[in-house]
Parts: sequence; C-alpha cells; structure tokens
Amino acid sequence: MSAHDSLNKYNKQIKSKLIQSVLISSIALALTACGKQEAAKKVTPPAAVSVYTIKTDEVGNYREFVARTQAHQEAEIKARVEGELLKRHFNEGTAIAQGQALLEIDPAEFQASLIQAQADLKSKIAAQNGAARDLKRGKDVAKQGFISQSDLDKLTTNAAQTSAAVKAAEAALAKAKLNLSYTKISAPFSGKIGKVNFNVGNIVGPQSNALATLTSIDPIYVNFQVEESDYITYLQKHKEIKSAQQVPMDLALRLPNNSQYGQMGKLDFADTKIDQGTGTVEMRAVFPNPEGIVLPGLFVTLIVESQDKKAMSLVPQAAVQENQQGKFVLVIDENNKVVTRHVKLGRRINAMWLVESGLKANESVIIEGLQKVKQGVEVNPVEKSVNAITGVINNISAK
Repeated sequence: MSAHDSLNKYNKQIKSKLIQSVLISSIALALTACGKQEAAKKVTPPAAVSVYTIKTDEVGNYREFVARTQAHQEAEIKARVEGELLKRHFNEGTAIAQGQALLEIDPAEFQASLIQAQADLKSKIAAQNGAARDLKRGKDVAKQGFISQSDLDKLTTNAAQTSAAVKAAEAALAKAKLNLSYTKISAPFSGKIGKVNFNVGNIVGPQSNALATLTSIDPIYVNFQVEESDYITYLQKHKEIKSAQQVPMDLALRLPNNSQYGQMGKLDFADTKIDQGTGTVEMRAVFPNPEGIVLPGLFVTLIVESQDKKAMSLVPQAAVQENQQGKFVLVIDENNKVVTRHVKLGRRINAMWLVESGLKANESVIIEGLQKVKQGVEVNPVEKSVNAITGVINNISAK
C-alpha cells in the first residue's frame, strides 16, 4: 500500500469517529431534553395545612387584679370546758355536715355537777316552801297580836331569801346543764375540717389552742384592692350605684396553674374607707365553689370585665408566631396563597387572643403546618375548629 492510500484510510477513520461522537452527543442531548420535559410535567402539589376562620365574640373593657381567696366561713373549734378528750368522730380533711358530732370531752365531772345542782335546787325549793308557810302563819297570828312586828319582819326576810336562793339554784342547774352539753362538740356549719391539734387522752380546756379548724368554701371569697383614684373615678361615673352588689361587672378567675375557673362571680363588698398605707380600697368578690377546687389562701388573677361589650375578633394561640417585628399570623388569601400578617393583640381569653388590629372576621389563618409553608406559596387549606377554652384542634365534623 502506498503512502497516499494509507493517508486516505487514516482520514476516513478520523471522519467515522467524529460522526459517531456527534451522533452520541445528539442522542444524549435529546434524552436530556426529554427528561427535563418529563420533570416539568411532574408538578409538586400544594402542601396541606389546617386553617381556622376568624370569628368574633362580644368582649368588654377589662382589668386584671392580683387577688387572694378566703373561706366563706371559718371557725376554730375550741373546748369550752376543761377535761380529758375522750372521742373523735371525724377524719381529718373530710366534709362535715352542720350539727355533726366532732369531739367528746369526759362528761363525768359535769354529770356529777348536774346531779348536785339538781339536788341543791330541790333543797332550796323545800326551804322556800317552808319559809312561805311560816310567813303565812306569822301573818295570821300577827292579826291576833300574838307575834311582834320584828318577828314578822324576820319571817318576811327569810321567805325572800329562800326565793332568791331558789333562783340562784335554778341558774346553777342551767349552768351545769350547759357545761355538760359543752362536753359534746358539734359542727356549727357545714364545711371541711382540717388537722386535729390534740389527740384523744389530752387534757383540753378554754385556754387550749384550737382543737381543729372548720372551713366553708362554697361559696369562696376573693379579696383584691383597687387604687383610690380608679375607685373615686368609678363612683363619680356611676352615682346611681348604692352598693357593691349593684356594680354591672362580669368577674372571672384565672387559677395559679394558669387555667380558667369555670364559674363566674360577682362583687360582694367594698370597704367604706381608703387604706392610708397603700392608697387602695379593699374589695371582695364571691364565686360559687361546688366542687371545692378553689381553696382558701390561693393567689389568683381576678378578671373584671364591663358588661358594655362590642364584637371583636379572636385568634387561636396556635396561629400566632413572633419575630423581631412582633407577633404575626399566616393568612390564606383568595388564591390560597400564604400572606404574612402582623397583628396587634390584646388580652388572652382562655386559648384565644383578642385581636386589636391586623385581622378581620371570616379571614382564614394557618393553625397547623406552619413549618411547611412560607410567604407567597400556594397551599391546600383544610378547615378545622378550635376549642376556645382548651385550644384543642378538631375536624369540623367533630365539633
């Protein structure tokens, strides 16, 4: 083979490889384009989120006060006579009915005193009767001149003294009966009884400390203070109100565990003077306490709300987030797209926030799935309900 033929063969081989390379590149480009078209056809569906439709409620002006609870009735059970404590008829910390027997003191000494007082009274009555007969006879013989006026005066004095002695004996008998009755101690009212301070066998008496304490906590008192300026301003605006019971306010309690108490209260008492040390007026509210949940001595928050109310929007706490600009919520617009909305919130009412500005009724806010979305993305909203007391999120059908 000549050199010229070898060169032609080499050139043909080079051309063949170039053609193969171009074909392979073309096929690869075609496949890549097809893959992109297929990927473009696979659109990610919008993320599903739970939403809540903003509703309104009638809300009035309000204030919160630090308050302390107090028993409606409280009595220290004390011994009124001295003696050995014989019996206890209750368990500590239990409910007690009015008139129920609580404790017994040894009655032997007082029973003996009663018997003695009864005998003494009989003796005094006998003496009284004898003196009365002597006086009658004396008066009869005095008419005939057989007795001096001095002797008649003595008979009269003796009759008066024996009558007085009978009255004294009657009083002693009444006291003996009363002392004997004091050996049995009963509950003056219904309530709960606390710890016993003296065990059976101890000697107790009027000088002893309380044997136990009985408290009635249904209803329960709630004491709080109002600044003198606020109190005077209120009186000036409501001159028609003559007593605390007439004040048109709705009262609620928030307990120390941050839960809302289920009963509403009313004002019961306002003091007649200003405390010079604190510049406040002592006031008292009263709340039903049938289950005994609110115990005396608790620090609670008293929520005072006016009865003059207006419709305001409420948003669940679950919807509220916070950043450097303040509190915000994620709102779903008419195109199901997420919009960040900063809001101004008022007080918290159970599991809801009062909206002062930034949201309107019937707008939808995201309450679940907040971490899956951001401003401007489209979502698939699923309507849910929220328990306004507990904050529990439910399906609409599970309301």
